[in-house]
Order: sequence, then structure tokens, then C-alpha cells
Amino acid sequence: MPGTPETTPATQVSDAPSPRRLLSTEKVYQGRIWDVVSDTFQLSESGDALTRDYIDHPGAVAVLPMDAEGRILLLKQYRHPVGMDLWEVPAGLLDVEGEDFVVGAARELGEEADLAAGTWNVLADVFNSPGSSSEAIRIYLARDLTEIPHHERHERTDEEAEIEFHWISLDDAVASVLAGRLHNPSAVVGILAAAAARDGNFQELRPADAPWPAHPSQR
Repeated sequence: MPGTPETTPATQVSDAPSPRRLLSTEKVYQGRIWDVVSDTFQLSESGDALTRDYIDHPGAVAVLPMDAEGRILLLKQYRHPVGMDLWEVPAGLLDVEGEDFVVGAARELGEEADLAAGTWNVLADVFNSPGSSSEAIRIYLARDLTEIPHHERHERTDEEAEIEFHWISLDDAVASVLAGRLHNPSAVVGILAAAAARDGNFQELRPADAPWPAHPSQR
């Protein structure tokens, strides 16, 4: 049909590194968890200098726990910047020097959900807010779950002390996303990715140790 754009092969639709000339960088704010950096750079050799401020973030991992019945576990937690109780999945910063990504994910699953998993896969890799933060998040699917014994469980404090648990079918979770009842990005992406992966019985998911070139330490 004349004027109809050609379909691009899926393999060509892939984010890629695009290094630009960095003229200067400055830490303008040092926070308790992350810093704010100001970079001045050029889009092209003949272009004007541009300055952008952004959050310098160590990256994070999130975990979608799924039981033998195909239900997933959501956690309700208060998030002060938005002033809301959000239904989320276990997640946390990759702030332990040299820690393997999946080891960090297993740590968060244990600390926030009192669970360990025997089978791990990568569901999705996302940038949380690429216009304002360097944060990259890897979302895992965790299956073959077992409960951590009470005497070995992490003592949750502050906002985490109020965490509530809720097991929900994957279909009901998808419906909640599409109805606008869930807002946490790791939960939303993880739920939709798991629903898509279920159609292939999760066989097309990447292994837990798949390369993660988008993580700040790899860029």
C-alpha cells in the first residue's frame, strides 16, 4: 500500500549506548542515598554545550514472587514523596559494593517478603526515569518459593515495618494495572511482563545471570 511505513524487524528495535563528548561534571548535591550531578556535554562536535542535572543512582533490583499456583505476592508500603500506600513487589538498591545482581535480589526477597526462591529469571530491565535519573532496575521472576524460618528473618523498621502481604492471581494483577489501581513501576512492568511470558510457559525468559549492560556500573 503506497505511503505505508515498513515494519522494522524486532531485533532492530533495541536501545544502544550513544556516548557524547562530556565537557564537565560536578556533584551539586550529596544525599543520604543518592547524589545530584550536573553534566555539561555536546550532542555533536559542532553543537552547543548543554547542561543537565540528574540523580546519580546505584541501580536497583525488584522481584516478582510467584507461587506454585501462579499467584504473585504484592506488598503494601507507604511512599512519602507521593503520599500514598502503594502495592509493590520486593525491591531495593544495589548499594553493596561488588554484590552480584541476583544475590541482591535474593537479599531483598528475604528481607521484605521472608521468602527464598529456587528458580530465578529476568523479566525486564528498565530505566525508572531516564530524563532525570541514571537509575536502572532489573526485575526478576522468582519461583519455587520457600519461607525463611522465623529465627532467620530480617527485622523490618521504619516504613518497612508497616508492610502488608497479599497474594493475588496474575490475571487479577493485570486487571488492576489496566484499571489504574497499581502505580509502582516495578510492579506494573513485572506483572505485565510475567503475563506475556506465561504464554510461552516462561521458557523465553532470560537466565538470572544474563548480561545487564544498562546498569550504571556497566555503562
